[in-house]
Amino acid sequence: MKFINKIASLKREPIRAEDVGTLQANLGYRCNMACTHCHVAGAPSRTEVMDERTVREAIRVIRENKIKTLDITGGAPELNPHFRMLVAEATKTGCRVSVRTNLTIFYEQGMTDLPEFFRDHQVDVVASFPAYREDGVDRVRGIGAFKKSIAALQRLNRLGYGSSAMNADLSLVHNPQGAVPAPDQRSLEAEFKRELHQRFNISFTRLYVFANMPIGRFRDHLSSTGSYDAYLEQLARSFNPMTLDSVMCRSLVSVGWDGRLFDCDFNQVLGLAISPDVPQHIRDFDAAALARRKITMDDHCYGCTAGQGST
Repeated sequence: MKFINKIASLKREPIRAEDVGTLQANLGYRCNMACTHCHVAGAPSRTEVMDERTVREAIRVIRENKIKTLDITGGAPELNPHFRMLVAEATKTGCRVSVRTNLTIFYEQGMTDLPEFFRDHQVDVVASFPAYREDGVDRVRGIGAFKKSIAALQRLNRLGYGSSAMNADLSLVHNPQGAVPAPDQRSLEAEFKRELHQRFNISFTRLYVFANMPIGRFRDHLSSTGSYDAYLEQLARSFNPMTLDSVMCRSLVSVGWDGRLFDCDFNQVLGLAISPDVPQHIRDFDAAALARRKITMDDHCYGCTAGQGST
């Protein structure tokens, strides 16, 4: 069943936003890696990068609307030349800043001081970490990625991340390897914490478990193997109506690298525009209008509402 029809069978009214507590900013698709599950198909060759004018618009919006959380993503957002300015200016407003990082970026030229920069600005680090075993990580992210990631996590721990003394979180993100459902988050978190502590003396705050979204590079993989329809059906069978109250689009607005507004980063990649009766670009940001908008949906939304959901 089409996702929009599934929602219509459960609710009389369309799903609408309830708040704009989080501004998500995609600083561009350029990345030092090219992971097989990447929904934006990030890569070193990508040229889409948020310019300074748009970054400054984001800072203005955060300041004027008292945005509670800034969620910075990419690509590898740290590669944007205006990344540090955005973090520094956002934290001055009292906004809580989180950065989605691939950890290996710490070893790129000009990036070696990033862990200290994160600590100094009390940035919540949300680190992509597909598995706690070397073959599982390197298969998805390239040879050597696991060792770099482990060293990066140990370095963050030495700076205080992962401990109760730190006023910022270190979270890991797990995506299943292949066209399989996302496992139970609570039990997998316990497993990750045990294995990483015993083998590498690494501690972290929490583990997020997200289903692989059938878009971008992962969709290309599904299509090339003839498994796209089966995977979408699998997600649809796992649909959990209880997730609808907490999906991220109900309290978040996503800003694309070019300043256009979307309901989420996934809709941005797919070019699914935000509701036409609200501002379409960050320069016209209107928190009151955006906080009651109708959410744009399509079949990929099964990925956020399957099983325990992705929030």
